[in-house]
Amino acid sequence: MTDHKMESKVAAYKDELSHMSEQLPEVVQSYHSFTGECFQPGAVDAKTKQLIALGMGLFANNEVCTFYHVREALHKGASREEIMETVAVAGALGGGHAISQGVTRVQKALEGIVH
Repeated sequence: MTDHKMESKVAAYKDELSHMSEQLPEVVQSYHSFTGECFQPGAVDAKTKQLIALGMGLFANNEVCTFYHVREALHKGASREEIMETVAVAGALGGGHAISQGVTRVQKALEGIVH
């Protein structure tokens, strides 16, 4: 996907959020304050926080968050290799999630169905 298409998706999100702000200004302001504070450097540096957010965005299959946090991670100094390792960790988490559910819920369901 081209940079322009990615940026337009992020811009569309921000535009729609501004429309929501017209209806629920306190909610949107509270959201911005909360997320802004969460992404401030602390015990975890700002770059790592962006990489965490990228991994979570991938796991959640959230396209806008993926584009946004790749851009922000780069802006905070992440390398392409760090970003791709984040992709790999998100993939491992996603696979682990499916396996963990398979060996617990699915097997229990099978035990209840197949005697």
